[in-house]
Amino acid sequence: MSDSPFKSRGGLQRVFKAFGYSLAGLRAAVRHEAAFRQELALGGPMIVLALFIAPSRWAALAMIASVLGVWIVELLNSAIEALADAQSTAHHPLLGRAKDLGSAAVMISLALAVATWVVALWP
Repeated sequence: MSDSPFKSRGGLQRVFKAFGYSLAGLRAAVRHEAAFRQELALGGPMIVLALFIAPSRWAALAMIASVLGVWIVELLNSAIEALADAQSTAHHPLLGRAKDLGSAAVMISLALAVATWVVALWP
C-alpha cells in the first residue's frame, strides 16, 4: 500500500512546516473570526495583568492558562464552523448542532476562565 502524497513525512522539516501551518491558522483566525479577535483583545491584557496581580506563581499560571484555554476552544470552534460552512451554508440540523456544540464549548471555557480568576484572586 502506498502512502498518501498528503501525509507528512518525519524529520525536522515536518516540524517547520507544522509551525508554518499553525501560524497560518492564527492569521486566518485573526483575519476572519470576530469572536477570536475580541477574545484576543480582552485576553492579551488579562495575561499581562495576571503577571502583576496574581497572589502566587501558581495562581498566575492558572489565570493565564484559563485565557489560553478560551483561545484554544475558540480556534477549535472556528474550525468546526469553517468545515460546516464548507459543507453547506444551507440549514442542516446536524451542521447546526455541530456549530451549537462548538459554541457551548466556548461558553463553558469562558465560564471556567471567570471562575479561575475569581478563585485565584479570592482574598
